[in-house]
Amino acid sequence: MFHSTTILCVRRDEKVAIGGDGQVSFGNTVMKHGAKKTRTMLDGKVLAGFAGSSADAFTLFERFEGKLSEHRGNLTRAAVELAKDWRTDRVLRRLEAMMIVADKEKTFAISGTGDVLEPDEGIAAVGSGGPYALAAAQALMAHSNLDAKRVVEESMKIASRLCIYTNDHISIHELS
Repeated sequence: MFHSTTILCVRRDEKVAIGGDGQVSFGNTVMKHGAKKTRTMLDGKVLAGFAGSSADAFTLFERFEGKLSEHRGNLTRAAVELAKDWRTDRVLRRLEAMMIVADKEKTFAISGTGDVLEPDEGIAAVGSGGPYALAAAQALMAHSNLDAKRVVEESMKIASRLCIYTNDHISIHELS
């Protein structure tokens, strides 16, 4: 588990949204409140979020964008190829991180151990507050009519109240 952040991705009614908190911690000190841990890629066609250290984030976002370009926007192929590189490359395999990537059709959680996981219910979460955000999103999906972006927003707020490594400075991106 990464004591660093919360990233949540939700799919509902032909829309997908990804959100991340803004807290950057160094040991037991909060160094920054408004970091951006999510972004769009491939001219706004792909969403990505990252849990781990900042340097690792830049490296993996760059690598993933390269894989997307190399495989002409094929998210599945790009995710699998990144996971293979991440697991086998001497430098990359030392990165302790996780990513969530999504396009209009698919969502994947990617790890350095070679995992490329597609969630069953269209909800994926990583980071130290991931379990809290995931539980909140599952409840909101089952018991409300909120759209994907609002489910992410409300779930992230709940996670920020429970996880000391997560704050309520939330950034959200959406594809529809």
